[in-house]
Amino acid sequence: MAAVDQECFVYVVLPGQTHFVTAGRFVLRRDRRGDAVGGFVYGRSYRERPDAVELDPVELRLTPGPFQTARMGGFFGALRDALPDFWGRQVIERKAGLDAVSDFDLLLFGPDDRAGALGFGRNVEPPAPQRRFNRSLDLGWLQQTADTILNNAAPATAAEGSPSGVGQVEQLLLAGGTSLGGARPKATVEDNGSLWLAKFPRPDDRWNQPRVEAATLQLARRCGIQVPECRLERVGERDVLLVRRFDRDWAADGYQRHRMVSALTLLQSDESPTDRRRWSYLLLADELRRASSQPAEDLRELFTRLCFNAAVSNTDDHPRNHALLARGNHWRLSPAYDLTPGAMRTETERLLAMACGSDGSRWANRSAILSGAGRFLLPEQEAAAILDHVCAVVSRQWRGCFRQAGVSEHDCERLAGAFVYGGLHI
Repeated sequence: MAAVDQECFVYVVLPGQTHFVTAGRFVLRRDRRGDAVGGFVYGRSYRERPDAVELDPVELRLTPGPFQTARMGGFFGALRDALPDFWGRQVIERKAGLDAVSDFDLLLFGPDDRAGALGFGRNVEPPAPQRRFNRSLDLGWLQQTADTILNNAAPATAAEGSPSGVGQVEQLLLAGGTSLGGARPKATVEDNGSLWLAKFPRPDDRWNQPRVEAATLQLARRCGIQVPECRLERVGERDVLLVRRFDRDWAADGYQRHRMVSALTLLQSDESPTDRRRWSYLLLADELRRASSQPAEDLRELFTRLCFNAAVSNTDDHPRNHALLARGNHWRLSPAYDLTPGAMRTETERLLAMACGSDGSRWANRSAILSGAGRFLLPEQEAAAILDHVCAVVSRQWRGCFRQAGVSEHDCERLAGAFVYGGLHI
């Protein structure tokens, strides 16, 4: 091994708490061939705490270690999940004035309000959590900031009329906006004692995306799927979707943070073409049986989501859009998020991002979906009943649900091909 190239301390907010404690140390080295190798070790004082918890249920179980990985550029899955998404990277790179920032630097540059309960820093003592959040009334300024970045325009030194008087990019950084995945402009805002993820429209959206996503979440709820609370806010002539963050809970002295890992981490996979062979609902079900404290409930929920994604042609169902959440000491499937219908090429072909058939097929037809029922601990008859129920709700109620959410008739017509016809075409 070569000398240590980079290192930082890893902090975590323990269940029921609001402040970071130091959990361990992460180092990133280069071996003799120049390949990145990551190492992590829990601190002894942390392991000896009676309330210590593991950082994830796969790679970093609460043992003395040390742990090493040469996969994913030397990043353990739980640490990779704490990196900013594509949008967050754009904001940070814009702030740093660089074309690209390394993943290691992103751990340190990112705001501490990233998804989940982890934080990172150079000092052994963790910093006090940030308590400054933009309010929902600042959505107009945040939308302007997002437009500035999307248009690659020169940022203003201060957002005109901004309550805080900080620069536009700095204001968006202050708002957080990191998540487990996504390229859409977003920021965290505070409203009525809760944190919300504000998702802004893009100029190249094919339809009113905030209203369509809000309607899809409501349609999923009608199918019995767990989804976060959401609402729409009007900002000028555009709509912004607010989704309540389920990895945060208000407390008198701050916000409790809940550990969270993506299905990408649970599958021990990456986003390379080779690793995408592990992008599978059935493999995810296998891992969920081992990691979840209530596997039967979570597997039924995951199967229902598979049926729903097929019924609405959600081809953005990749493993970063599924996650495990630990509100306390136990891991459960998180509420569903980032649900949107996709544009279909044909009426009967629905290729999901993750394999859904026992033969490894991504083609979400009825026989493929039911072929893996046993992996979800479901008898085929029960699995068929779930599929039929989801298809019936979607095919009969999607248009009314979307119109109720304010989606225009024009947008409904453009989206109509995404939904099941008669409930049996998948």
